[in-house]
Amino acid sequence: MTANPSVRTAPADRAQERDASSALPLTLSAESPGTPLSEYLTAARPLVRGRLLEHGAVLLRGFDVGGVDGFEAAVRAVSGAPLPYAERSSPRSTIKGQVYTSTDYPPDEEIFLHNENSYQADWPLTLFFHCVQPPDTLGATPLADTRRVYRAIDPSVREEFAARGWMVVRNFSDGFGVPWQQAFGTDDRGEVEAYCARNGVETEWTTDGLRTRARRRAVHRHPVTGETVWFNHLTFFHVTTLAEEVCGALREMYDDARLPTNTYYGDGRPIPDEVVDHLRSCYRAEQRRFDWRRDDVLLVDNMLSAHAREPFTGPRRIAVAMAEPFSAAARSAAFAEVTDVRR
Repeated sequence: MTANPSVRTAPADRAQERDASSALPLTLSAESPGTPLSEYLTAARPLVRGRLLEHGAVLLRGFDVGGVDGFEAAVRAVSGAPLPYAERSSPRSTIKGQVYTSTDYPPDEEIFLHNENSYQADWPLTLFFHCVQPPDTLGATPLADTRRVYRAIDPSVREEFAARGWMVVRNFSDGFGVPWQQAFGTDDRGEVEAYCARNGVETEWTTDGLRTRARRRAVHRHPVTGETVWFNHLTFFHVTTLAEEVCGALREMYDDARLPTNTYYGDGRPIPDEVVDHLRSCYRAEQRRFDWRRDDVLLVDNMLSAHAREPFTGPRRIAVAMAEPFSAAARSAAFAEVTDVRR
């Protein structure tokens, strides 16, 4: 059967179609349930890519994905070879090749909105999620349009971060988070130092283990659309974004310099808690959700949409892949620094 690349929406999705600017994600459904996804993408790739740039995320629903091999083939059909997960900040398990589980955190924990690897010098432009097993309750992957988040932030706050950037400080020690050996994929300190030097990360070996510091930009322009986006991990990594009891316990156990992860202005000065609270409220106001169905495939433009995870019950299983690396060298060659923070 030949796949039809036109947009097909179920009745429940027609309201989104009528108001395309608010459709996040935009749903593209199989004309005939069970159409092979690889067959659809052969004809529909330009459509999917165009909608992805417009909406920031596209949900492919009602297709036969074909398991992990079919999912990887879909990644390759849209974006080329999937990427390895480097400089890790969360635990994942490898399913096959460069296809991973979603973050292996306890199901009762929320994962706050963020853009994948935005704390690194390089990041993937496109993310892929495949629902192998939907949860019994909740467990959505909420999304937020980073163009709208940027516009929602108080201009004085945007201006401060555009001028000063932001800094993430990570302390890798036993008992908290991802060990540095797992984060960097090696137990060789020299290899870690070389990687960090190449990627603008300062390293300091402490009595507890490893401390890293990286200064990054908070405001970026999308490499294709040229739109201004709020693209960073500064809210996600700030200690106050953790559950209140966890934040309080960590602040009692450690001084700021030794917190497992925390963020600052780019010059290392503290970010007031009320500023981070304002940023969280801007993300929350723009958050959109949908319920997973088996064999859904979600494509996310990593710079146009932040993503999260709800708590859930039941055997939720989501496969994840990343593609299209965007390098610091490419950015400097193609774009100037964002200076017009009032646009």
